[in-house]
Amino acid sequence: MEAELESIEENNTWMLSELPKNQQAIGLKWVFKVKRDPSGSIVKYKARLFAKGYAQIEGVDYEEVFAPVARMETVKVLLALAAHGNWEIHHMDVKSAFLNGVLLEEVYVKQTPGFINKECAGKVFKLNKALYGLKQAPRAWNAKLNHELISLGFVKCKVELLCTKEVTVIHSC
Repeated sequence: MEAELESIEENNTWMLSELPKNQQAIGLKWVFKVKRDPSGSIVKYKARLFAKGYAQIEGVDYEEVFAPVARMETVKVLLALAAHGNWEIHHMDVKSAFLNGVLLEEVYVKQTPGFINKECAGKVFKLNKALYGLKQAPRAWNAKLNHELISLGFVKCKVELLCTKEVTVIHSC
C-alpha cells in the first residue's frame, strides 16, 4: 500500500485541497492481488488504489469515455512483418499506466482509506492525473501515450484511422 501511495505522490497525481461547494468527492478503495510465478509460488503482494468510478455521473464528472484497443488485423500485419523481417518482438507493460493520464476535468477524491491525515481530515485530494477506476482514465492515458509517441516522430496509420468507427451503445432497461 505504501509503495502504491509513493508512486502516486512521485507522479504528482493529486494535491490536498478543500472541496468546492459544487463538487462531490469520489471514494477510494484498495484492491489487493497476490502475484505468483509459473510454479505457483508467491512472488509479491500487490495493492492498487482505485477510485469508485461507478459513482461518477456522466456530464458532471466526465464528458467522454473510451478504451481504445488495437485492431486484430493491425496486430496480425505487424506480426507478419516481424516474422518476414526476422525482427525481435518485445512486449512491455507501463507500470501504473493510468497514473500518467492528465485529467481535463476537475475531479476530487476522498482521502485514502487507512492513510487519512488527521490534521487535514476535512480535506480531499484534487486529482491532476487519473487513478484506476475513473471513467475517464483510459481516455486520459491514451491521450498521453499518443502525445508522447507523436513527439518521438511516430505517425498514426491512415488506414487504421479510416477503419475506426465510433460505436454507439444503446442500453435497454
